[in-house]
Amino acid sequence: MAAFNKFNSYTKDLATKVHNLNSDTLKIILTNTAPSSSNTVLADITQIANGNGYTTNGTIATFTSGNTSSGTYKLILADVTFTASGGSIGPFQYAVLYNSTAASGNLIGWWDYGSGLTVTTGNSFTVDLDQVNGVLTIT
Repeated sequence: MAAFNKFNSYTKDLATKVHNLNSDTLKIILTNTAPSSSNTVLADITQIANGNGYTTNGTIATFTSGNTSSGTYKLILADVTFTASGGSIGPFQYAVLYNSTAASGNLIGWWDYGSGLTVTTGNSFTVDLDQVNGVLTIT
């Protein structure tokens, strides 16, 4: 599983009520351009081309739970799967999580898969979101 990296702006956005992780619509987009921790909004990210099973502005990462235990919040989202149809998806190396409810599409974090990936017709790629430890924790 690829490691999660957060955008620097996420902490401020959380503190200033930009994100309501339990109710806002969170989405995952794919890119082949390395995100920078200083990126702040969706427009800062160059997405892969629309089509063949990938939709511009991404796919919803369905909220599963936002549990708090001993003062630690854990965000759990359902896995997101992209299935290629009618052609390939990619290449891409990064999956980016952002808040599509926020007017500017404020960024939360990303996963780096280490090298470019291409999903060929009839195959799928799943962003495996940790169902035990969560996507992220807040302490």
